[in-house]
Amino acid sequence: MVNASEIANYWDAAAPSFDEEPDHGLRAEHTHRAWDELLRRWAPPGPADVLDIGCGTGSLSALLAAAGHRVTGVDLSARMIEQAQAKLSTAGLPGRFVVGDAAAPPTGGQQFDMVLARHLLWTLPAPENALREWVARLRPGGTLLLVEGRWGEAGQGEPYVTGAEALPWNGGVLPGDLSSAVEPLVASMRVEDLSEAPDLWGRPVDDIRYALIAQV
Repeated sequence: MVNASEIANYWDAAAPSFDEEPDHGLRAEHTHRAWDELLRRWAPPGPADVLDIGCGTGSLSALLAAAGHRVTGVDLSARMIEQAQAKLSTAGLPGRFVVGDAAAPPTGGQQFDMVLARHLLWTLPAPENALREWVARLRPGGTLLLVEGRWGEAGQGEPYVTGAEALPWNGGVLPGDLSSAVEPLVASMRVEDLSEAPDLWGRPVDDIRYALIAQV
């Protein structure tokens, strides 16, 4: 069994150096631009209410806020949330950030036009339950955007927290498996391959990376 406090402690400890990874901090201009272009294409038109689940240090939240969207970010790590708040504040961007469980975001009865989660499902003990919860947060016609993958190191090395090796999607999830889980919950969906887009990751990659974009 994975302990929530152990998970929070792990990500709290990771927070200070989290943005050093190119696709986390988006510090390089070409990486920043690549994610900005994708999010602008995937997000609903016009100012939208967006829920960024597992928002980390808020890099994607910042891009969405800069594009004019109203962003709420949720993360289990208080240190990550602190950095996300500081990042948007420094940039003069609006955003609301709350500490909470990704599987049951503490946003009350608010409905959103888009729910976004990037590289998060592998950390969850019941990812299919979380997917149902996220879809329930969407308004009719809303967008579920999942940026996921199955990484080259999957199943290798020590688990990041006790019990992580038993998580259903530890190491990532294949596009077919995620599509099978999402399809019954949505009206339409498509998958876009992101493995051949080195600007997104700051380097070429040789594993499976993709986005699933669905409408409810």
